[in-house]
Formats: sequence, C-alpha cells, structure tokens
Amino acid sequence: MEKAPGGTSVGVDDPYDHVRRCDFVTDEGKCRWAREHGHHDPEFADARSADGFRCPAAVAPEDAEADAEPEWDWSDCPHFRSRNHDRECVRCGLEERRMAHSDDRPLLEEHHLSYRGDGEELSHEITVYLCRWCHAKVHQSWARLGDDANPDSEAIAEREQRRSEEQSELGFESAADRYDGS
Repeated sequence: MEKAPGGTSVGVDDPYDHVRRCDFVTDEGKCRWAREHGHHDPEFADARSADGFRCPAAVAPEDAEADAEPEWDWSDCPHFRSRNHDRECVRCGLEERRMAHSDDRPLLEEHHLSYRGDGEELSHEITVYLCRWCHAKVHQSWARLGDDANPDSEAIAEREQRRSEEQSELGFESAADRYDGS
C-alpha cells in the first residue's frame, strides 16, 4: 500500500484508480497545462501544440462513442494533477457543512494519495476529500479508501449540529424582536 512520507498508510494500492480526469484537461479533451504553463516545459508544450493541444491520456468527446482508448495512462503525463472537487468523503460519503464566519474545524480534509514516484521524487498530485474520522482511520493503517463504510456517529452528530445552526440562521426574526430596547 502507498505510504505517506511519515510512513503512515494512504489507504490505496494504486492512487491512479481514484482519478476521474486530470485538472488540466478541458471538456474537449485538450491540455490546458500546455497552453497556460507551457513555458515551464517547452518541449512538452510544443508536442501538445503540434497535436492541437490534444491530451493523449484523455478521450475526446467525439471519440468516446467509438470506445477509443487513450494513448497514455494518467501516470505517463509529466504534468498530471487530479484534485477531487466533490465536497464529500470518498470513503463514507459524509457531506461537508461549512459555517460561514466560523473558525470551526471543517468536517472534510484533503487527503493526498500520491507522495512518491520512482525513487524519492515527489510524484503527481492526487488529492481526495476524507472526513476527519475516516482520515484518522486511514492513517492508522487499518482502513482503506475502497472500504464500504458509513459515517462515524460523531461525524453525523457534528454535521447535524451544523445543519441545525444553518436552519436557525434562516429563520426570520424582526429587528424589533431581536433588538428589544428594554
């Protein structure tokens, strides 16, 4: 199983199994990294430009119906990055409830799946969200991201408390009642 730099488990054998698509791939299957950041790697950008900025690891929408296979795996791209944007725990499904103007600790935390590639170099960035409770279980080496898990009872209680606070904020109270001059 993959390990974090401190030696704790990250909860997966293959981080790329948890990737839907690269953050730099457009809906048309084009590589946005080559267009916007190509000056950092001109050789890569020139190769993508010569191919109409097509991403070799993605299947373009017009090729999807023909069951086309990509030329590369995500791991082959030198500039790959995948961050989960769904605001729910990938393990137990707990949804985030953020309180505006509050310093309360978030229910969800970013969890990095890929730390090292070949050797000791930092590898691709692959990030998902885990609730605080699942995050602790994964790093204690006994839980995996693919486990069939339900939200922890503490997590549900915390989420429901936040939901109740949201509901009370939505209620109407007239200024006369709220700021009684007596």
